[in-house]
Amino acid sequence: MPSFREARDLLLAHRTDYEAAYGGFRWPDPVPFNWALDWFDAELAGDPESRDRAALRIVEPAAGTDVALTFGELGRRSNQVANHLRGLGLRRGDHLLLLLGNVPALWETMLAAMKLGAVVIPATTLLTGEELADRLERGRPRMIVAGPEQIGRFAGLDTAGILRVVVGPEADGWTAYEAASTESETFAPDGPTGADDPLLLYFTSGTTAKPKLVRHSHRSYPVGALSTMYWLGLQPGDVHCNVSSPGWAKHAWSSFFAPWNAGATILVVNQAPFNARVLLDAAAKYGATTLCAPPTVWRFVIQEDLSAWTLALREVCAAGEPLNPEIIERVGEAWGLTVRDGYGQTETTALVANTPGQSVHPGSMGRPLPGYRARVLDLDGQPASEGEVCLALEDERPAGLMQGYDDGAGRLSGADGALYRTGDVAFLDAEGRFTFVGRADDVFKSSGYRISPFELESVLIEHPAVAEAAVVPAPDPIRHTVPKAYVTLVGTAEGGRATALDIFRFTNARLAQFKRLRGVEFVEELPKTISGKIRRVQLRRLEHEGRTDDPFRGAAFTQADFPELREGKKPD
Repeated sequence: MPSFREARDLLLAHRTDYEAAYGGFRWPDPVPFNWALDWFDAELAGDPESRDRAALRIVEPAAGTDVALTFGELGRRSNQVANHLRGLGLRRGDHLLLLLGNVPALWETMLAAMKLGAVVIPATTLLTGEELADRLERGRPRMIVAGPEQIGRFAGLDTAGILRVVVGPEADGWTAYEAASTESETFAPDGPTGADDPLLLYFTSGTTAKPKLVRHSHRSYPVGALSTMYWLGLQPGDVHCNVSSPGWAKHAWSSFFAPWNAGATILVVNQAPFNARVLLDAAAKYGATTLCAPPTVWRFVIQEDLSAWTLALREVCAAGEPLNPEIIERVGEAWGLTVRDGYGQTETTALVANTPGQSVHPGSMGRPLPGYRARVLDLDGQPASEGEVCLALEDERPAGLMQGYDDGAGRLSGADGALYRTGDVAFLDAEGRFTFVGRADDVFKSSGYRISPFELESVLIEHPAVAEAAVVPAPDPIRHTVPKAYVTLVGTAEGGRATALDIFRFTNARLAQFKRLRGVEFVEELPKTISGKIRRVQLRRLEHEGRTDDPFRGAAFTQADFPELREGKKPD
């Protein structure tokens, strides 16, 4: 097996040659390896060619701030933080709840915890009190590192025996993070780091149920992110801009491991609320060469006159939800670049994607990435053209797969045996490309036909009045269930009869008769997880229970409300 550098260099050498990269790549040896010490410090912060290059740049256009740290500076500062946290009592194997926004301390603490062998629980700063209590109970942290705005949220929660560090002025019961500045800039680990030593505990976004607790090792995310680096098309010296909030797996993918695996600069643009113009201005000003953002962000971006910006972009990517063809078309027309979709989970690194230099088939999320042997299997585990995306584990377990789901007491499940089932349904074409169909629990049947919410939503958002849409099954006495869309509208569009009729006409002309929407409901907002994913399960429940007094309800219309739609209609 190759070393980490050898595996990484092979992917860089075949950046646009998928067949060579996929066929030649092997995961590095599962030997003792501490990514923060053996890669970041030794190869990036210690190399004269890279140590003085910017590793991280955080800009906040509204405040006019611009903070840049080199690889060398981050190496030294994370050593100080590691010494500080160890002095406070954090030890190898202890859990650390990290509750920070996009500030330098987030990256410093991540590196420091890795050096110490502590287990990080990344958390979004948007957690509710109930969600924070769940993190404390099931995450079992020995230490909390948080911003000053988070201190009050722990009032009333059981933090007995938990070390607390605040990134700001010292507060009652909280030690100042800034005290690390007096510590030594050199760090000595207390022993080697095993490949299977735990590193990260992620709470999933909970789109369908209570969040699961996903455990990753010192191998699975740092080394596993080589696949993510390959999908993004990163190269040494790139300036990579990723739009993602801390606390979620995608932040670790594209704002930590993947760019630094390549030796690229991470560019963070802090803004609230999101403004596409601000993002594009920053990308132009700071010379972003690669950009990754979720489809929701891309939908805002394509509403701008994209030709108004002169950009250095070479690669543009999207992840988090399936990508709609309209985005690919609009960006291609303006910039001559193809937005490349990628797919993975909190439980994995990027495992299927459209890679640099390859043709992109609209709607397809691409082919398995180097190191992943992805399959599409039916319920009996047999190959199928449409079925669940699965990973074979017996011959070569992918390094980027989680260790398992933690039950809150350290016992693992869900990633053992011969097969890992993702819970996602995809279509596999003759050329080996995967097309996302939906979560196994989102796909539904109407009159015996299988309906993919995403397929209908992709058509809906092409309507000029539609901002976002979620399709769910609505009860029907004849067809059992029928497709219904919950829709939010753009700007000045009004959710009345005229708009509903226009949407029905628009979608009827583009969908097979058995897939046609039978209802549309205009709402102010769609229910989402705190990571921004639409909770269709909540809308399905509203339909099943027939509740009309919920905040997520609005003005509803059905095709039966419009006699003009029945003209010339064939029975189905």
